[in-house]
Amino acid sequence: QVQLVESGGGLVQAGGSLRLSCVASGRTFSSYAMGWFRQAPGKEREFVATISWSGDYTHYAYSVKGRFTISRDNAKNTVYLQMNSLKPEDTALYYCAAPSPGTLIAGRFRGEYDYWGQGTQVTVSS
Repeated sequence: QVQLVESGGGLVQAGGSLRLSCVASGRTFSSYAMGWFRQAPGKEREFVATISWSGDYTHYAYSVKGRFTISRDNAKNTVYLQMNSLKPEDTALYYCAAPSPGTLIAGRFRGEYDYWGQGTQVTVSS
């Protein structure tokens, strides 16, 4: 089992920045990839970014590429999402997610992830 706890959300003006954190526990953190998803009210949960077990591979949704950066610190069991140049359309509940331990690289599909955090709210005002 993997437990995930997100933090770092909040209210920010358009053009501002936030850094989300997700701390994992329960299994060896460096043995699996990690991902970030988000869900706005009335919309489907959508992929934001993913990072491989080592941090060498990352992949982003087109809508956030060049503005968001995913990273991880395996010594701290933590994955981050640095969000810059935020827009009102980035407003959503942000979730971190993990696939089964041993899955070193994961993609953009929700079905690839087995464990989810409770989410942290990000609100961007115009």
